[in-house]
Amino acid sequence: MRCGCDVTDAASVDQMVQNVVRQTGQIDLLVNNAGSALIGGAEESSIEQAQALFNVNVFGVMRATNAVLPYMRAQQSGRIINISSVLGFIPSPFAATYSATKHAVEGHSESLDHEMRSFGIRVVLVEPYFTHTPSDLNAIGPDRSLRAYAASRERASDNRKAYIAAGDAPELVAETVLAAAISPAPQLRYATSKNTRRVRLLRRFVPARIFDSSLRKQLGLPA
Repeated sequence: MRCGCDVTDAASVDQMVQNVVRQTGQIDLLVNNAGSALIGGAEESSIEQAQALFNVNVFGVMRATNAVLPYMRAQQSGRIINISSVLGFIPSPFAATYSATKHAVEGHSESLDHEMRSFGIRVVLVEPYFTHTPSDLNAIGPDRSLRAYAASRERASDNRKAYIAAGDAPELVAETVLAAAISPAPQLRYATSKNTRRVRLLRRFVPARIFDSSLRKQLGLPA
């Protein structure tokens, strides 16, 4: 069964959910995987461009989630899996708006999970590392590029492409989503690979000053 929708359009999302319920009688699982990427200095994006990115990456998650929750609450069961990123818990210079969307997804998911547990519903996060997919390579640029950021933006873009080229296989993400979907006792967060786990440990235990310095060095930014 195929049921496509536009996550930026509430009517489209609602229609998709109604089609699924009409054909299957219930909804047990929602995977929020729609997303766009944006590379550029935070100042280089208009508010309208930032809003468009949030409309997909954050409000798209909220629309789809809100559409399925009444059915899941009625059946007292369900699972919602939100695809986040390592950029949901570390900073990302020249991807500030994208990182902000993933930080928002993390906060929304963790809070919603507490609200939903009494209804037999769990909300979990899958956190991929850089993943080798065409969609990850096709990030959009800022809509008001500034010369002051050109060199740094280009370095950041080149670094990102290099990380993606050497990144994790998309099958790792799919396997993690399946594990999160079928686990009888799901975790709140799922790392898709040792790369995500390594970054998570570094973020948690390495002193902030050292983490900051290491990040800037990797991105070719001045100390």
